[in-house]
Amino acid sequence: MQNDSSRQWAVLTPTVSGDILTAQAKQVEAAGMAGIQAIQVYGPPWIPLAHCGAVTERVQLATGIANAFTRSPFETALAALDLDMISGGRFVLGLGPSIQAWTEGFYGSPYGQPISRLRETVEIIRLVWQKGHTGELERYEGKHWQHDWTTYLGSAAPPLRTDIPIWLGANQMAMVRCAAEIGDGLFGHPIWSVPWTLEHAIPTLEAALHKAGRQRSDIHFNAWYWVVINPDRTEALEDARATVAFYAGMIQYEPFFTAHGFQQEARACQAAVEHKDLAVAVKAVTDEMAATFVILGSADEVRQKLGQVWDVADSFTLVAPITLPPEKMLFYINNIAETFYC
Repeated sequence: MQNDSSRQWAVLTPTVSGDILTAQAKQVEAAGMAGIQAIQVYGPPWIPLAHCGAVTERVQLATGIANAFTRSPFETALAALDLDMISGGRFVLGLGPSIQAWTEGFYGSPYGQPISRLRETVEIIRLVWQKGHTGELERYEGKHWQHDWTTYLGSAAPPLRTDIPIWLGANQMAMVRCAAEIGDGLFGHPIWSVPWTLEHAIPTLEAALHKAGRQRSDIHFNAWYWVVINPDRTEALEDARATVAFYAGMIQYEPFFTAHGFQQEARACQAAVEHKDLAVAVKAVTDEMAATFVILGSADEVRQKLGQVWDVADSFTLVAPITLPPEKMLFYINNIAETFYC
C-alpha cells in the first residue's frame, strides 16, 4: 500500500473549538489529502464543514455521513447547496439511513422501509438542485415524502452546481446495491473487515452496477476502517474493544456480527447498552472479535492488511478508535498519519 495522501480523507474531531477546527482543516489541506469528513453523531455535520470550507481552498468537504431521515429532503438539499457555495464547489453530500433506534428514538423521525425512503430522499434532493432555482418545482407525492412547492419562489441565487455528488453509506449489502443503483459514491462502513470488503461488499457492488447498466468507474468507493497502529498487541486489543462494542450494541447490526460468528457476543453488548453500561459491553468483546473488526498491529502489519484493498478502493478514511483519552486518540491519529500520509 503506497503513501498517497491524495487518496486519503480525514475525519473532523467532533465538538471542538473553532481554532482547533481551523488547525485541523489547514493541516489536512497542507498534507495534500483528498478531503475532510464530518459525521452526524454528536450534532449536524453542516456547521463544522462550513467552518472548514471558509478556511481552506482546495480540500473536498463531505458529510460522512449525514442521517438521511432526521430532516426533510428539502432542507438537506438546501444545506448542501449552501455548503457547495461556501466551499466553491468542493462539497460531497454523504447520506445514510443510520439505524432505527437513532432515527426514531433519538430524533423522533420516521424510519420504516429505509431503502425505499432513502431512494425518495435522493430523488427529491436532486429535483430541488435541478429545479429549485428555475420556478419549476411544484409538488412531490411519494410513498414516504410529500412536498408542496406551489408557493415557493425559488432560491435567492442560482446554485453553483446542480449535480453535487451523493455518496451513500452502507453496512448491509442491500445498501451497497442501493448505492450502486442511485449513488455517485459508496462509503464502506468502518466496522467492515478487509475480508468482508473483498468477499462480500465488492462482489455485491460490481454485480449491482452491472445489473443497473453502470460501470465501476461510475461510482467512487471510499473505504473506511478503524485502525489501531501499536506494536503492543495486548494494548492494541484493549484500545480496540470499545469501538467494536459500540456497534455490537446496536440490535440492527446483529445480523452483521452473526455472519462473522459473534452473535452471542453481540447480544451481550446489546444487553449492556440497554443498561447504559459501556464497561460491561467492552468486556463482552473478545480478542478475536476486536481483531476482526479493527485493523490492528504494527505499522507493517496494518499496512499489509490494508494493502489488500488498495486496488479496489478509490480512497480511504482511516480512523482511530473511539472512547479513548485525548492523548491516546492523538497517539493513534499520529501513527496513522506517519504510516500512510507522510
